[in-house]
Amino acid sequence: MRSTFESASVRLYRLGDGDPVAETLFYGPLAEALALAAQDADPSGLWIATDNDVVAYTDLAQG
Repeated sequence: MRSTFESASVRLYRLGDGDPVAETLFYGPLAEALALAAQDADPSGLWIATDNDVVAYTDLAQG
């Protein structure tokens, strides 16, 4: 993910298995998106998109 500064504008969304429609959970700063994602009971379907990249939340949480 290239835009990694805390105030980078991101979209946090959930994409379920086999579901082609993403559910947007949050638009705003990366720091807030990460905090919200960390509270999610099932973060496996969470994705974070910046203006130039998309990454699975679980990949960020592990690294």
